[in-house]
Amino acid sequence: MMKLFKLLRSKRDPKKHWENVYQKESPEELSWYQDNPEMSLKLIAATGVGFDGNIIDIGGGTSQLAGLLVVQGHKKVTVLDIASRSIEEARLTLGEQSNRINWIEADVTNYNFAEEYDLWHDRAVFHFLTDRHDRKRYVDAVQQSLKAGGHLIIATFGLKGPRKCSGLHVVRYSNETLHKEFGNNFDLVETFVEVHSTPSKVQQEFTYCHFTKRG
Repeated sequence: MMKLFKLLRSKRDPKKHWENVYQKESPEELSWYQDNPEMSLKLIAATGVGFDGNIIDIGGGTSQLAGLLVVQGHKKVTVLDIASRSIEEARLTLGEQSNRINWIEADVTNYNFAEEYDLWHDRAVFHFLTDRHDRKRYVDAVQQSLKAGGHLIIATFGLKGPRKCSGLHVVRYSNETLHKEFGNNFDLVETFVEVHSTPSKVQQEFTYCHFTKRG
């Protein structure tokens, strides 16, 4: 009963849940942590989005990705994360380099995007949206803020991935079911499965998909 209460409370207040997660654990201890987000970097490079392209990373507060993109020469990099602690950790880690990144503290399912993006990246956020209304709001946000011809790179737990993460239930996806969530306005360019080794050496299956938005 207590576990059910905690789950329902977290669902009502996802921000509080994630603030607590980042308070209790360092970024390197979190299951999705990567020293080098190699697959994401390869997929982003393959899109051909140039250094002036507008890129957003969803839930990427403590990810290495934004900092590495800036080092490569990308000039317009935004990170959106629901947890202020995650953003604070990232800014401390990156130091002066963090000033070259636009930081947004917000819930992606409840945020009015003011810009249009050439590339939307999400590794390990979408699978936490177990409520179909939240998923619809997420998809609507992508539809509204991604430019025609823009790139959507999204990675979720695969069908053999865990059923829960960070105390929350998740939705597991194949490339077909993930494509179905975003609809016919998106064309699937590339997909693959990656087995991620967590800091505690647990193996997790991820489904990666690269879509382009139709004009």
